[in-house]
Amino acid sequence: MVYDPERDLRDDEVYAEHKEAVANGQKRVLRRTSTGELHSYAGDEIGFTPGRGQAQVSSWWGMAVLSAFGCLGFVASVAMLLSPLFQRDSPSWGALWGMGLAGFIAWYGFNLSRDEYKAKRLRKQRGSPKPGTGYVDVQLLETGQRRANRG
Repeated sequence: MVYDPERDLRDDEVYAEHKEAVANGQKRVLRRTSTGELHSYAGDEIGFTPGRGQAQVSSWWGMAVLSAFGCLGFVASVAMLLSPLFQRDSPSWGALWGMGLAGFIAWYGFNLSRDEYKAKRLRKQRGSPKPGTGYVDVQLLETGQRRANRG
């Protein structure tokens, strides 16, 4: 990776604006964009971040597909629970584990999908770039600290 002193200056400007906005009581998230530039996002412009230890899917519709599979699993588990009743046997209580897991996946996927859809719509309205993966180490962004270490 090539060192870019102009990028450090841009990062310092964005970080200063971010600190000012946070000091004014705004909920902001400092994140690198998909192109690598630093950007201060409003809290509602961040949906979910792939690679953050949770979602590995990178779009709202991909998460909706995951949610749909959770719904299918839930329906299949309900069928497994109730199918013995048709043969005048007791319910298959073990299917409750599958219902719980599939229901959680459907609920969690739906919430992540909804949040990302709203965030993407807000970013488009406000002209904000798409966020990248991971977090920004704020300790490294103190003005001038990186330039002193690099050269």
